[in-house]
Amino acid sequence: MALQLDERQRAMLLEMGVRVWLPGTAFAVMADNDPAPVAPTRAAVASPVARAPQPAPVVPKAPAAAPEAVPVQPSDLAALDWNGLADTAAACTACGLCAGRKFGTLQPAAQTQADWMVVGDPPEEEEDAAAQAFTGAPGQLLDNMLQAVGASRTGSGPQGAYATNVVKCRPPHGRNPAPADLAECAQFLQREVELVRPKVIFAVGRFAIQTLLSEHGALATQPLGKLRGMVYRYRGIPVVVSYHPKLLLRNSADKAKAWADLCLAMDSITPS
Repeated sequence: MALQLDERQRAMLLEMGVRVWLPGTAFAVMADNDPAPVAPTRAAVASPVARAPQPAPVVPKAPAAAPEAVPVQPSDLAALDWNGLADTAAACTACGLCAGRKFGTLQPAAQTQADWMVVGDPPEEEEDAAAQAFTGAPGQLLDNMLQAVGASRTGSGPQGAYATNVVKCRPPHGRNPAPADLAECAQFLQREVELVRPKVIFAVGRFAIQTLLSEHGALATQPLGKLRGMVYRYRGIPVVVSYHPKLLLRNSADKAKAWADLCLAMDSITPS
């Protein structure tokens, strides 16, 4: 039986380099300068429609350069007031933590002096977005703890409490701050202490404790269970260590221990 091909089918086969001979016909003659036919692929035979042009490969952009590290000198902070200190912290590029910062959490104190100062671990996402230390449920628990000893973050003097983070920027990708990061930001903490003039510092969280107990050498790296129940010193100011409120929310059994730590801190305050 003769193969039945119409003109369109013959033209398509010829385009693909397939020459068909039928009785009474001659092979199509290719010119000498025509390119040699290419064997069709299975996909080409199945779908002879011309393939759409492929887009040019996308060259990935080089990652944005990290901000140049500009160390902060203690002399640069010594004369700053609250507003100047907060502005400097918000623009600081002294360490790599600034890469994860939306807003710095160092904010001017609501009072000129507070007997209580609470120092916590690096800010988490909620604190970073609010530009404030101790927000959300942990912040509410801290406020309740302070109220139990007659202090608040809106009070002043013996009834006043100032709360801050040991570093002022949220670490990028939630990583832990490196010792160099803690050392750079410790200068801001030192100036905060000078402005608040607290009678006691309540340190909650591993990195806050390490920084505030750095004067005590290797003792600062001991587990919290071995550090509790003692009064330490940071630049002559009593320091009491305890659990971070976010940990107390996960393990309410430790709240009794935290209450004992608060009582120890309260007893360490020297009356004016």
